[in-house]
Amino acid sequence: MDQDAVLLALIAAGVSHCADVVVDQGNLLFSLFMTGLVGGLAHCSAMCGPFVLSQVGARLESVPASQMREWHRVAGAALLPYQFGRLTTYMGLGTVGALVAGSLGNVAGLRWISAALLGVAALFFIGYAIPRLRALLPGKASSDGTEGWWSRHIGSLARPLFAAPVGWRGYALGLLLGFIPCGLLYGALAAAASTGDPVAGAFGMGVFALGTMPTLFGVGLAGHVAGTHWRGILVRGAPVLLVLNAVVLSWMAVTLIA
Repeated sequence: MDQDAVLLALIAAGVSHCADVVVDQGNLLFSLFMTGLVGGLAHCSAMCGPFVLSQVGARLESVPASQMREWHRVAGAALLPYQFGRLTTYMGLGTVGALVAGSLGNVAGLRWISAALLGVAALFFIGYAIPRLRALLPGKASSDGTEGWWSRHIGSLARPLFAAPVGWRGYALGLLLGFIPCGLLYGALAAAASTGDPVAGAFGMGVFALGTMPTLFGVGLAGHVAGTHWRGILVRGAPVLLVLNAVVLSWMAVTLIA
């Protein structure tokens, strides 16, 4: 078999596996996308909004007023390099998480590990829906300051990139800021890792990241005021949807070990 035939066979096998992941993990992928969408409106607009607005401002300042067009404003709000950087980090984390879970599963039984991770994800989502429970879960600075140190360290590395967040600098900024700790991210990562399949883990975190993008685009386009307005509209609906997602993940965990 020549090299071209081998390459085509590998591509076909990869496409087939990706299709199987979409079919087999469809419920989980949809749940993670909805979590990103709801979490983006209820949480990410406040946490990541300042990052987005500072980048939009820096990008627009680089365009002379005489050359300013509406598409500059739209392109600046989209922040595609930054968004692709976040997407890369999230998918990488999903891949690594699923690889680790799959490796442990070879020893201890993947079904039980997957069920446990789905349960952890459900707890995180419920914690975000019920503020009193959120205080019991990681996602904020811990009492020993570990998470605060990590956030400050990432921030210090990313700060020089904010001056001109375009092209590779915008992409690098997204890569770095994707590592900022977030309880919602922990839950999504646990759910993605539960698959034990690196492709499924990457897809899971990928759709989660895609779900967060519309709100961040809206914040960049219309400003933080609009983002706050949308967040206020869904402040009652978002917890219900997050709890429903938690119920779906819990049901999936039960079916794994039943």
